[in-house]
Amino acid sequence: MGCFPCSGQSSKNLNKKLNDVPKDRIASIASDRVKLNLAADVKKEASLKEASKDGGSDHIAAHTFMFRELAAATKNFLADCLLGEGGFGQVYKGRLESTNQVVAIKQLDRNGIQGNREFLVEVLMLSLLHHPNLVNLIGYCADGDQRLLVYEYMPLGSLEDHLHDLPPDTKRLDWNTRMKIATGAAKGLEYLHDKANPPVIYRDLKCSNILLGEDCHPKLSDFGLAKLGPVGDETHVSTRVMGTYGYCAPEYARTGQLTLRSDVYSFGVVLLEIITGRRAIENSRGAGEYNLVAWARPLFKDRRKFSLMADPLLHGQYPVRGLYQALAVAAMCVQEEPTMRPLIADVVTALSYLASQKYNPETQPVQNSRSGSSTPRSRREQVRGR
Repeated sequence: MGCFPCSGQSSKNLNKKLNDVPKDRIASIASDRVKLNLAADVKKEASLKEASKDGGSDHIAAHTFMFRELAAATKNFLADCLLGEGGFGQVYKGRLESTNQVVAIKQLDRNGIQGNREFLVEVLMLSLLHHPNLVNLIGYCADGDQRLLVYEYMPLGSLEDHLHDLPPDTKRLDWNTRMKIATGAAKGLEYLHDKANPPVIYRDLKCSNILLGEDCHPKLSDFGLAKLGPVGDETHVSTRVMGTYGYCAPEYARTGQLTLRSDVYSFGVVLLEIITGRRAIENSRGAGEYNLVAWARPLFKDRRKFSLMADPLLHGQYPVRGLYQALAVAAMCVQEEPTMRPLIADVVTALSYLASQKYNPETQPVQNSRSGSSTPRSRREQVRGR
């Protein structure tokens, strides 16, 4: 991501601009041409797009907060309330005094890489796009030079928290839960690609951006890098390369040409992480293994080696056919040639089927992860292994 310093304009002016932007102008605000002078550029960009067919003029429904409200909600951003941090800033758990609602509050670093454009894009995208697999934006704060976003609280954290560097007492994700999460994430992406008009390219799909609610219900989060996809006869959107190393589609990294299938590639990397338990990039591994896709590609060619790709933390508790089919989906998604990748709707269809085929380790054989052979378990072994 690039660096966009905050403009320091008043919250009153920015809140008014956000609330005055109708739904059919989202394409304008999402443009890369939004500069620091938001007032002038919102007006300029809005003139570049025609009204949508329905002529809708829905205004942004997100609530506007004063900074002091969010400071109170987080006990003045107490370290004990910190949920996580990254390049964009820090995320805190808070409780809104007005509603007693528990929320997650992202405080953008005023000197960091999350600038006014990303802030605007995220507010607009999450205010106007709604789906069970997209995180809900409750509101935002543009008080002075403060930029904060208020989301629903996702109690189980991110998918990354449940796949990598797990503490000893953390429950491991079983096969059924992994397929459920993968399917839900794919459905969120399908909504952005096929239901949103114009389509939205997420551009930053990765495990840390998939948040988990009760019963591991997944939701896509962090839309600051989202772009509107090509429409009409256009085949791609040309933009500077942004995203996360290891998840970025190779053709996008080379040319800056972004398509919906760039997201499909990123999803394939996420699916591989879910299946294998490996990170997209692991510098601690040797040559040929530190890049997940590069490691997996030779193994895709030999079914006898598929069992080597299953996460050891599954302890062989997965269906052989399900593993093969899930790896086949991942292999198609990470094809080097973008036109060879499936549409996300087809991915959803395949994963929905896999998620519906529940694996029961009590009645189905446990796999030997080294040989791929199945080992029947006696009733005594089943009870002992619970």
